Amino acid sequence: MDSKILSTLEFHKITHKLQQHAATSLGKGIVERLLPSSDLELVKLSLQATDEAYKADRLKGNAPFGGIVDISGPLHRARIGGTLNPEELLDIALTARGSRRVKKHIEVLHEDDPIPLLHQTSDELSEHKPLEDAIFDCIDDQGEVLDSASVELASVRRELRSGESRVREKLEQMIRSSSVQKMLQDAIVTIRNDRYVIPVKAEYRSNFGGIVHDQSGSGATLFIEPETIVAMNNKLRELKAKELREIEKILQKLTALASDHVDDLLYNLELIGRLDFAYAKARMAHEMKATLPRMNDRGFLKLKRGRHPLIAADRVVPLDVELGNQYTAIIVTGPNTGGKTVSLKTIGLLSLMAMSGLFVPAEDGSQLCVFDAIYADIGDEQSIEQSLSTFSSHLTNIIRILQSMTSKSLVLLDELGAGTDPAEGSALAIAILEHVHRKDSRIIATTHYSELKAYAYNRKGVINASMEFDVATLSPTYRLLVGVPGRSNAFAIAERLGLDKKIIDHARGEVSEEDQRVENMIASLEENRLSAESERLTAESLRQEMERQRARHEADMMKFEEQRDKLLLKAQEEAAAAVAKAKKEAEQIIADLRKLAMEEGASVKEHKLIEARRKLDEAAPELAKKKKAAGGGTGGKPAKIEPGDEVTVYSLNQKGTVVDISGSEATVQLGIMKMKVALDDLELIKQSAAVKQQQPKQAASLKRSKEDQVRMELDLRGENLEEAIIEVDRFLDESYLAGMGQVYIIHGKGTGVLRTGIQQYLRRHSLVKAYRIGNYGEGGTGVTVAELK
Repeated sequence: MDSKILSTLEFHKITHKLQQHAATSLGKGIVERLLPSSDLELVKLSLQATDEAYKADRLKGNAPFGGIVDISGPLHRARIGGTLNPEELLDIALTARGSRRVKKHIEVLHEDDPIPLLHQTSDELSEHKPLEDAIFDCIDDQGEVLDSASVELASVRRELRSGESRVREKLEQMIRSSSVQKMLQDAIVTIRNDRYVIPVKAEYRSNFGGIVHDQSGSGATLFIEPETIVAMNNKLRELKAKELREIEKILQKLTALASDHVDDLLYNLELIGRLDFAYAKARMAHEMKATLPRMNDRGFLKLKRGRHPLIAADRVVPLDVELGNQYTAIIVTGPNTGGKTVSLKTIGLLSLMAMSGLFVPAEDGSQLCVFDAIYADIGDEQSIEQSLSTFSSHLTNIIRILQSMTSKSLVLLDELGAGTDPAEGSALAIAILEHVHRKDSRIIATTHYSELKAYAYNRKGVINASMEFDVATLSPTYRLLVGVPGRSNAFAIAERLGLDKKIIDHARGEVSEEDQRVENMIASLEENRLSAESERLTAESLRQEMERQRARHEADMMKFEEQRDKLLLKAQEEAAAAVAKAKKEAEQIIADLRKLAMEEGASVKEHKLIEARRKLDEAAPELAKKKKAAGGGTGGKPAKIEPGDEVTVYSLNQKGTVVDISGSEATVQLGIMKMKVALDDLELIKQSAAVKQQQPKQAASLKRSKEDQVRMELDLRGENLEEAIIEVDRFLDESYLAGMGQVYIIHGKGTGVLRTGIQQYLRRHSLVKAYRIGNYGEGGTGVTVAELK
């Protein structure tokens, strides 16, 4: 992209804003090198990264880039054998730790809300925990080598501290002496040239032995090392040299360790820069209230309420424009200071932003094109040094544009043909527009020439546009009106300002009849537009009223449905109570039958059975009787029942096996009893190929009725692990008996202890075929989905 167009459209101001949102010098560096791309796929990938970062920033805030710095310099020195200082090694450790935190942050985000492009980038970050630990074990947060870095260093520093303590103690004894105190300027112990000294008055130099290391600015004080501690200071000097040698060994060892990972760490810097760049774009999009544009390479752009990003939000006027579909050229006319140039710059700058992977300040649904180049001739480029007039400088620039543009270029021309004779200027402007139009380039041009209005009106693929002007207030509204040419408004403004009407009428007479017809046509179009705008506002008002009525209707319907649901719930509760009562009575009757069978040797008198069945029929709720009358509730033809089939007896609410069929009755084995039951009182559960001949053994059996409600999910949030395991075991048994293939166990996210314990239990459970973490929409890491055998 030509640097001239970037400067003309002030793209550098956008990158400056973007740099302020980058958290690291790595991200700032990428922003500094940012240029628009003409590759559609690269632009789409860059916008996808911005979109994912926008979502991530909205959900979890910025990624933890703290502590990450550009360590490329130290890494290159480590590679060639240089020894790094403690601060540089600490930066390497902090950057490695920061990269690891960023990677973890994005992994957690990706699990809950997929961000594939950012996750792919962060997944390539290499981790260097051993290197981090080795550096942090040897260097503290202030960049000082710790005593614990090596045994030798700890020993040397202990001896050094002990020696310093002895020297101080010796000197303090000396300065407390009354004979010495009178010779001292101050009774203090200080250090000069890494040796302990005391401040002695200059006049006592001959009375005070030792070595002079320094003197005050006035010469009144000498800093003397007494002879009694010279040997002790020499010993301290030797220990400090030994300390430095040991520190050097530690630093060389850590540098060698870092040099083994130079390539990985340098690649990490590149990846971190990309991630920081994506988050910076997202944060600027939040600030600008920008949206993701749809991109194409067909030369089509459609801005919905596009705003210039460098104009304050309370002053900017949104722009609606479409180019490249029905027409490829727009001719904008209108008065000066009406906003024509700002409209050109807005279209150009928003195109550059989108081609750089940035969101644009416009409404959702806006579309922009990836052009191979954007050319612009905007503003006064008069050059005194080159002896070029305004017209000459504009024409020189336009010639360069015409030589470079292609059918995939966007051309923006401001005040086309201005700066010369109007007749020649308008003719030249039409010729230039015709040339660009034949090249099939996309062009937006502004002009004052009325001849260009007629050209746009008669030429297919070219359309007029204008900047709206309010004659009542004599001020522009800065709104771009596509399809309507601009009026000069000179006579209206003159009349409004009080110019004599005779002069205005005379001026109107000087205007050619053709020009007058054009002005009248434009005035008519303007009147029709205002009328259409008024009708649109009326229609919009009616639509809003309909929306309000629809909202009220929906609220009434919701209220009605709530009341209906409450009534249904109440009816269901009453029915459930009736069924529970009936079941209780049925169970008592069956218990009496079993007791009777035991007492009479499994041979029950017929009249007693008839009496028991009558009591069961009386105990059944009305709902069950209706179900029986409806032929099993299937609504279709009842299935044929054969001996050996497993069936449900409606009147008893019990399951059994058909032993024999005689006419309209069947003999059914119910536990230890056989009963004759009418065929229409039976519902087929499972067909069998042969009749079981042997009598079933007397044993207790557990059957689940169709009315039993089995849950598909178990909520364990708030429970401890032991209680949760018991609940899971019971839940899996019930679900397996109910024939469920898949169940959901809700344990929440929390610390992960409950999730880990439950999954370990599921891994060895005999009824569990497989398990997994919940997908997007199922609860994510807060839910485990178990597949039963």
